[in-house]
Amino acid sequence: MVIADALARLHRMMGDDVYFVTGTDEHGRKVAEAACEHGVAAREWTDRMSARFREAWTDLDISNDDFIRTTEERHYTTVQSFFRRIKENGYISKDVYRGPYCVACESYYEESELDNGNCPYHGRPVEEMEEENYFFELPALEDRLLEWYERNPDAVVPATKRNEAVGFIKSGLKHISITRTSLTWGVPVPWDSGHVFYVWSDALVNYLTAIGYGSGDGRLERFWPVVHHVIGKDILRFHCVWWPAMCIAAGLEPPSQVLVHGWLLVSGEKMSKSRLNQIAPGDLTGDFGVDPVRYHLLRDVSLGADGDFSYEGMVERYNADLANNLGNLLARVVAVVNSKCGGIGPVSPGVVSRGTQPSIEPRAGSGNQPAGGSTVTGPAAGGSIAVAGSDALSGAAAELAGKAGRAAARAMDSWSRSLPHDALREVWELIRDVNSALETVEPWRKEPGIEVDNILGAGLEALRVIALLVAPAMPSTADEIWRRIGLTGSPDKERLPDALQWGGYPGGLQVIKGPPLFPRITR
Repeated sequence: MVIADALARLHRMMGDDVYFVTGTDEHGRKVAEAACEHGVAAREWTDRMSARFREAWTDLDISNDDFIRTTEERHYTTVQSFFRRIKENGYISKDVYRGPYCVACESYYEESELDNGNCPYHGRPVEEMEEENYFFELPALEDRLLEWYERNPDAVVPATKRNEAVGFIKSGLKHISITRTSLTWGVPVPWDSGHVFYVWSDALVNYLTAIGYGSGDGRLERFWPVVHHVIGKDILRFHCVWWPAMCIAAGLEPPSQVLVHGWLLVSGEKMSKSRLNQIAPGDLTGDFGVDPVRYHLLRDVSLGADGDFSYEGMVERYNADLANNLGNLLARVVAVVNSKCGGIGPVSPGVVSRGTQPSIEPRAGSGNQPAGGSTVTGPAAGGSIAVAGSDALSGAAAELAGKAGRAAARAMDSWSRSLPHDALREVWELIRDVNSALETVEPWRKEPGIEVDNILGAGLEALRVIALLVAPAMPSTADEIWRRIGLTGSPDKERLPDALQWGGYPGGLQVIKGPPLFPRITR
């Protein structure tokens, strides 16, 4: 969720038309059994669980525009309309299913996929199921799926997950069950009152519910198919095989891209209620603050890989990156501006002409379509955000301006390719460069004058650029940096990449001292 939120915030700053959706899928046997175990109706149980997810996303400052519950009437209408279209197009038939079923992930498996008779993801025994179902005729779409993947090499990232999806298709597809008769907790099948839709069949359609599929209000045409799903690796088959095939069968283009992340592990194991190794977001944000938790989740795990969480590792990352580097940089610059410049920030050397555009050269073949439909290209190796008016720069300030331009370009390239860990690594390289430049010049030891003004102006400008680049990941932190260096408004209202041009800090602003941005954690 933090990955999705950071990307949504980034694309809003880029001026893209963004509609960020999350929610809860609430049907299926697993949910019905959990409600029964707790002695409540399924509706009451899902009300409780959905509220807990909303609370978690509030704790993590998630900026979603909509929250879909699959038990909402609007979703029932969309699901029924969507599958009626697939049936009319001849891709649904009736048969009897027999085979292994995992209740925990609500999924059927082949015997060859089991691990000693257990679910390959949950490690628990599966059970044999047999019931009359309606089936989606997936094999009929095999060739069209492969053709679509051939035309869209970036449809699934990272590439290893795309290869996994294509390999699954090439291994031979089978009809998939899309309804159940063994339970009533689900979306009713409109053409057969004895069936409800299988939870995964109905849950996938939530993306269409969110943008008014079948409503005729224009939102479907506005957003589809330039949509981006962010999913965990264990549901790749549903999103990267079933879902695009269902879209094709319904006469829709599949979604543009699926971003697949790994698991957040604790001591090498996936979080699980049975192992009692879950960590609630609220527990972490209470100890570290919201933005440090967001930073840790985005910075320490590359997209697609698993990440092993530990409390000790979080403390180490917090102290090293946030307290020692970013927090110390802000405090140092503000303190020296107060002592040497009367608290008024000097203008950044090399102020740009407002008509100058940033120079970002495209990396060959690196174009991506972000949410909203704009094409974003990143810089070639060595590319940079333009530094206009650089003749006014000299010495350490000039060197810092060049480093900031290159770091900004590389960070934007990584953000545009949905690689927040790489983007943040580039930002922290810049933070270290600014601290190093200050250590070299030592303005706190010098008398007020041009040299001091230049390095402090460059430091304030670098902090402005840093605030812009961390805003998608750490929105509150970016706002506070913005405020303390005397700027008004908010970095998330600026437009990227234009706002990253060097020389945007106007000078003449009162800087604001404050408590440590990130107090060191000693325990």
